Amino acid sequence: MSGYSNLQNEPEKKWFSLPFDDVERKFDSSINQGLSSTEAQGRLVKYGPNTLLKEKKRSRILDFLDEFTDPLVIILIIAAVVSVLVTVFGEGETDFTDAIVIGVIVILNAIIGFVQEGKADAAIDALRKISAPEAIVIRDGREIRIKAADIVPGDIITVQEGDRIPADGRLFEASNLKCEEAALTGESVPVSKHANLITDPEVALADCKNMLYASTLITFGRG
Repeated sequence: MSGYSNLQNEPEKKWFSLPFDDVERKFDSSINQGLSSTEAQGRLVKYGPNTLLKEKKRSRILDFLDEFTDPLVIILIIAAVVSVLVTVFGEGETDFTDAIVIGVIVILNAIIGFVQEGKADAAIDALRKISAPEAIVIRDGREIRIKAADIVPGDIITVQEGDRIPADGRLFEASNLKCEEAALTGESVPVSKHANLITDPEVALADCKNMLYASTLITFGRG
């Protein structure tokens, strides 16, 4: 499996549809030999560690206030203010119904967005906690165990039953390989994997059977 989860500034590519030779050339690596130790060290300096970026925590109050900065929300707030002004200074009957309805919509929208963002942050934190601490890679033609954070683009990674996937990668070989991806795709049962080329460029994530994704779990076989 070729890993590339910390490849920065790289345009999105459909790795599942590329032949093995193209993947090797792109990463200047070798399925059998892997990277040299010197090259791997250079790439670690260039691309940084294979870890999820951790943004500085902001106040939850500021996060909530951010929900009111969306252009459509601002338009609704302006509409509510105009409605109140027309009601107060107009000559017609006093009726704040429109302003109240708009206000309720804006607040509910902010609460829903705030809750969803909180769940997304919690999911990312959970992924950090279950990330693989170590991985076996091929470097200088031999298998070695390294910290998962030291994986670099172009590393050839070997995985087997019980392993947590340390980085997103394209499968070169798969022997009766099954992977649990429930947290990623919602699939309730382990997914069978293979190393065959997938030619459909619009294939869904759950159907990319020749790909492995960081933090998912190998339940059977090896690759």
